[in-house]
Amino acid sequence: MVPGEENQLVPKEIENAAEEPRVLCIIQDTTNSKTVNERITLNLPASTPLRKLFEDVANKVGYINGTFDLVWGNGINTADMPPLDHSSDKSLLDANFEPGKKNFLHLTDKDGEQPQILLEDSSAVDDSVHDRFIGPLPREGSVGSTSDYVSQSYSYSSILNKSETGYVGLVNQAMTCYLNSLLQTLFMTPEFRNALYKWEFEESEEDPVTSIPYQLQRLFVLLQTSKKRAIETTDVTRSFGWDSSEAWQQHDVQELCRVMFDALEQKWKQTEQADLINELYQGKLKDYVRCLECGYEGWRIDTYLDIPLVIRPYGSSQAFASVEEALHAFIQPEILDGPNQYFCERCKKKCDARKGLRFLHFPYLLTLQLKRFDFDYTTMHRIKLNDRMTFPEELDMSTFIDIEDEKSPQTESCTDSGAENEGSCHSDQMSNDFSNDDGVDEGICLESNSGTEKISKPGLEKNSLIYELFSVMVHSGSAAGGHYYACIKSFSDEQWYSFNDQHVSRITQEDIKKTHGGSSGSRGYYSSAFASSTNAYMLIYRLKDPARNAKFLEVDEYPEHIKNLVQRERELEEQEKRQREIERNTCKIKLFCLHPVKQVMMENKLEVHKDKTLKEAVEMAYKMMDLEEIIPLDCCRLVKYDEFHDYLERSYEGEEDTPMGLLLGGVKSTYMFDLLLETRKPDQIFQSYKPGEVMVKVHVVDLKAETVAAPITVRAYLNQTVTEFKQLISKAIYLPAETMRIVLERCYNDLRLLSVSSKTLKAEGFFRSNKVFVESSETLDYQMAFTDSHLRKLLDRHANTIRLFVLLPEQSPGSYSKRTAYQKAGGDSGNGDDCGRVKGPAGSLKSVEAILEESTEKLKSLSLQQQQDGDNGDSSKSTETSDFENIESPLNERDSSASVDNRELDQHIQTSDPENFQSEERSDSDVNNDRSTSSVDSDILSSSHSSDTLCNADNAQIPLANGLDSHSITSSRRTKANEGKKETWDTAEEDSGTDSEYDESGKSRGEIQYMYFKAERYAADEGSGEGHKWLMVHVDKRITLAAFKQHLEPFVGVLSSHFKVFRVYASNQEFESVRLNETLSSFSDDNKITIRLGRALKKGEYRVKVYQLLVNEQEPCKFLLDAVFAKGMTVRQSKEELIPQLREQCGLELSIDRFRLRKKTWKNPGTVFLDYHIYEEDINISSNWEVFLEVLDGVEKMKSMSQLAVLSRRWRPSEMRLDPFQEVVLESSSVDELREKLNEISGIPLEDIEFAKGRGTFPCDISVLDIHQDLDWNPKVSTLNVWPLYICDDGAVIFYRDKTEELMELTDEQRNEMMKKESSRLQKTGHRVTYSPRKEKALKIYLDGAPNKDLTQD
Repeated sequence: MVPGEENQLVPKEIENAAEEPRVLCIIQDTTNSKTVNERITLNLPASTPLRKLFEDVANKVGYINGTFDLVWGNGINTADMPPLDHSSDKSLLDANFEPGKKNFLHLTDKDGEQPQILLEDSSAVDDSVHDRFIGPLPREGSVGSTSDYVSQSYSYSSILNKSETGYVGLVNQAMTCYLNSLLQTLFMTPEFRNALYKWEFEESEEDPVTSIPYQLQRLFVLLQTSKKRAIETTDVTRSFGWDSSEAWQQHDVQELCRVMFDALEQKWKQTEQADLINELYQGKLKDYVRCLECGYEGWRIDTYLDIPLVIRPYGSSQAFASVEEALHAFIQPEILDGPNQYFCERCKKKCDARKGLRFLHFPYLLTLQLKRFDFDYTTMHRIKLNDRMTFPEELDMSTFIDIEDEKSPQTESCTDSGAENEGSCHSDQMSNDFSNDDGVDEGICLESNSGTEKISKPGLEKNSLIYELFSVMVHSGSAAGGHYYACIKSFSDEQWYSFNDQHVSRITQEDIKKTHGGSSGSRGYYSSAFASSTNAYMLIYRLKDPARNAKFLEVDEYPEHIKNLVQRERELEEQEKRQREIERNTCKIKLFCLHPVKQVMMENKLEVHKDKTLKEAVEMAYKMMDLEEIIPLDCCRLVKYDEFHDYLERSYEGEEDTPMGLLLGGVKSTYMFDLLLETRKPDQIFQSYKPGEVMVKVHVVDLKAETVAAPITVRAYLNQTVTEFKQLISKAIYLPAETMRIVLERCYNDLRLLSVSSKTLKAEGFFRSNKVFVESSETLDYQMAFTDSHLRKLLDRHANTIRLFVLLPEQSPGSYSKRTAYQKAGGDSGNGDDCGRVKGPAGSLKSVEAILEESTEKLKSLSLQQQQDGDNGDSSKSTETSDFENIESPLNERDSSASVDNRELDQHIQTSDPENFQSEERSDSDVNNDRSTSSVDSDILSSSHSSDTLCNADNAQIPLANGLDSHSITSSRRTKANEGKKETWDTAEEDSGTDSEYDESGKSRGEIQYMYFKAERYAADEGSGEGHKWLMVHVDKRITLAAFKQHLEPFVGVLSSHFKVFRVYASNQEFESVRLNETLSSFSDDNKITIRLGRALKKGEYRVKVYQLLVNEQEPCKFLLDAVFAKGMTVRQSKEELIPQLREQCGLELSIDRFRLRKKTWKNPGTVFLDYHIYEEDINISSNWEVFLEVLDGVEKMKSMSQLAVLSRRWRPSEMRLDPFQEVVLESSSVDELREKLNEISGIPLEDIEFAKGRGTFPCDISVLDIHQDLDWNPKVSTLNVWPLYICDDGAVIFYRDKTEELMELTDEQRNEMMKKESSRLQKTGHRVTYSPRKEKALKIYLDGAPNKDLTQD
């Protein structure tokens, strides 16, 4: 990562480089002249003149001196600072530069014009300037890795442009530094580059986009001929079949090398380059085992592309000092003795033996991988070994080759069974890239790798194996992540260069030595688990052989197809350059337009060349906004606009022929203003907008009609007085100024009456764009204090009123049909009269509350009867009793005398009948005396959606089993629990701080505050379906959800306790709003609400989704229904409540003892809930909880929490199949008891039972081709609750097998057929063929240009 500027340090050697103080200048290019903005660093003597500073910056950045400005950037507003004088001879010290500190400068446009780029042939950079650079620079703007290479110990002599180094960098896509390092190394290898150029692409045979060799060829041509500083690698990665996500995957450069070479070999089959990789990079070695008694030797010959060298032997604290020492250790044989004895074919017994490796042939290009990454089994972390390991510039490999073994022809070689069984101690180090069965493992998606390896005879004598180092791939960082870059020696000038993504710099041999590694202080073997350091990771040597050492092809030596490719790429680059030139001279600015017909603000981006005139820009904007068929062109103009403040800054009268570059202040990346395409009617004239004016939106208020009109716009000056402002408005809206009241809204609901006539608008707080309300009448309200006036109340209501669209249920029972009948009998029901009242059959007006009384008449009678039966000794008429006959509604009186023309329900928020409403609550929830519900559960209050709780909309519309007479979830226990007791209506609603619809007095909370509510029918959207009815509701957002639901009762047709409110978000996802005492403040204009029938949650209740667990089905998790569980309820009581719902909604006939409930975590079954468990006490319950319902085959075996229920499944290797699941209930966590239970159900002898824990999500599916070897069979533990099993809860999956049962032998045809079946099965269940608990994404190159969808190719 690029370190922040505040963390960068000035290297000590720079400060002490000379006695004269030096000035560190950091210059950031802020112009748009280049696609990548650079940041350059100069360390100059304090006496350097400003003129020289400009020259150095121009040479470094590549701009013509005098075409750019330098301004201070030390946290100062650059717009307020004058630029430095580019021709001044004043020294840096005199110009206020600070020696020894960082001086930040911004390189900016000069006079609105972008800097002119210096052509390469006209630039001549003084080499003396190079010493002033502090390198290497961090890579700006890239996110290539977790730790990019930035080290103080590196003081590279220069950071040069392409024109000086002659080399082009590669852009890091995100984390592709490993790819860039390898590509630059291959490019700088003459033999590889020349061979690649000789290959000719046939477009008729292959798509160029997916051809890896062709895209490499193009990349190499661009690296050789491009004038850019760095080029992209996206075309190459696209040919690999990678998408953009691959750029964010960091991989190992050695792994990429092997995978890319294998892919090139496949692409080059049947071509002249078919054996190129082998000829350049492949070596041979012998893996042997020699009997120490008879001398018999078994051996085999392997090929390799690289030699992996261990940094430190396992368990040792001492690292190898050099590459030569590690190579000696690589071929050092080991003695196989004791339990590791080797079975000799000649002796026919186990004997002591010597096992080792011998090099037979070294490749022309020798690759050494330094194995710096290891694994700490103590901390279970990957670590990086930063120990010092030296490597020579010239390496003599003659001491490591065995000439005697070169005489052994391949036809006489054998692979001894003993050697194969015993294995090689070096087998984990070898890169056997060409074995026939490693196609998938190497990351190349192929069906097979056919063909045998040819072993060519060595063509070099032992004494001629001198190799010269030419590439060092360096890793900077830790095992957790880091950054790769390459140090490469050019064979053209024998000079070393650092290729660090887009930066290419010249370095020295001393810099190469610094990559040997090493860390200060004494460190243990695993002390560097998270240490970060910079050291060599891969070394590439070339054999010194004048007969074979090639030089790069010159331009005149290019094949004809490469010359054509060069020409095409040059033309493309020139075309891009011209396009960039156009882009650099194009002004891009936001464009707005208020559509003259739709009255909707439209937004677009206007891209206009800086030389285009304003008149031409208007025509472009006119066409862009599609106004040709609506208004004529001369009715449009462009004005300067501030979209944030909705402010028209100025108009451009008389400047129609002025270039846009001048009007907009030059070409900039961003503008502090926008443009508005203003329109007018043909009979109107445009108003002139002058700078310094402020815009005021004037809303006229009508107190009698209680309306606020749409705004009209006037423009004023800040130095005008309030009196002058009133006269200005009076002329605009034709209202008398004498009685005019002006109210300024400075921010949301911050209303201020402009009462001091002599005050200026600036003193009153006016700004660019303002909003005022104007009222002019001679009413008494004019003389009242503003805070108590009707005007203030009306404006307050206006500011807090929002518009909501409410979707009613398709069919509402009860009073809905009655209300509809009354509306039809009464006449027009669509004119808004239903907002406040409904016309009765005789034409009389009925209040909403009257309708509610009629719709719940049956329910009241039933509740009254229940109350009389239970409380015949109680004669109290308090608000807590249930005597309906003595209740009078204040609203009934108010509404009966209201005006017929009143279209609004503008009232105190209250229920028509508090006792009636509480009775309905009671009939719904009955009495909760037998469970504790004194407070709202904290889980309800922890919702992250304000007043909303997530609900599955697909499953939400479940028909009520009992309609309005739905009983409580505890109704089965109500009679006995309350027999002989006095019932009260508050039960669980006593706490006034809870989500109750009533306060402690039993009155509706809405009675306390005056709120606004108005509802009217709204035309339904197309596709909403028949039966759907929409309401457009204007409501004060300070209203509570409880009061809002009460207002909706007449339109839904049931009481608020019997319907639910769902808020609809932009993605059409629905969330249920359940907090009744919260307001609608989180809602905004035009939000949508869906009403669904069903009992709403009350305090202490939770909506629970019930899923059926089907352990032996393909889909083991099946949704059944939504239920309501309450705090304090036992599991058995919840099962009793579920039985009728399961019968009616799911068709399941279950007895209470034939099913269980258990914990559900994602798709995994967990703890079995016992009947006596209590929710919230024994079982944590929360909003949107999910549980499994499991049907039992017999009697419930789980009786105690000390028991453990696991799901076992037998694996039959001889039949290659898995048996169905069987539950095993254990009394303890003992492994012996598990074996005994498995013995009981399977009959396998105890000593032959092997078991393994399943991995992943239930049902822990795994391919039958992998299960026998992939699972951790027979772990060495005595209890189940320890590592690696960690079985501590019910629901774990245990696979078991008979260890004496042999695995079925499959033919290739049977295996392929089974593989297809398993892939199809696992794909359907959503499981992969293989499983890894921590799967890193494998590096693959797809030869067909797209990922292989076959799951077996994981």
